[in-house]
Amino acid sequence: MPRYKHLILLGLMTSGALTGCASSKSAEQDGAGSARGRLAGEPIRPEAGAHEELTQQDANGDGRPDVWTYTVDGRKVRQELDLNWDGRVDLTRYFDANGDKARESLDLDFDGRVDATYFHEKGVNTRRERDTNGDGRPDSFTYYEGGKLVRKERDTQGTGRIDYWEYWEGGQVDRIGEDLDGDGTVDKWTRNPNSAARE
Repeated sequence: MPRYKHLILLGLMTSGALTGCASSKSAEQDGAGSARGRLAGEPIRPEAGAHEELTQQDANGDGRPDVWTYTVDGRKVRQELDLNWDGRVDLTRYFDANGDKARESLDLDFDGRVDATYFHEKGVNTRRERDTNGDGRPDSFTYYEGGKLVRKERDTQGTGRIDYWEYWEGGQVDRIGEDLDGDGTVDKWTRNPNSAARE
């Protein structure tokens, strides 16, 4: 296969890591905000399971594998990709029993640890988590419904508790909530004046 076709294939395989789509939860109810969906400092390349079979692929034609696919009884359970061709995994995808994407983990700073995780339901992105301060715990959370951004939450103080909320409507911020005293509940609301004018 020509090199450009390998690059196109690898590009298509990674496109799912950059899309977002659907979810719902109330920020006040879900405001605990610690590492909800993954372990702190999780390695981007987990140890292979006892029953997993490995298939390797050289997508860019340099003689080294760039894609590692793990199956159990013929069903794909995990796929690891080296996106910058340095020989190390940058993206790991996990698949559910139906073969749909369940989760994608990304190593954005190339240190071998997970920095961002995208969660999926029936293959559709519903939530994104990111460690923005490098402490190994997610502190930024983004939620989607019907392909649209609906809410962002952040732990701006590094306490493991959400203290900032953005609610989105019509492609723009509708209101912002802030926890000023660290008790996990909103103390101050700021409404977008353009949003209020639409009502």
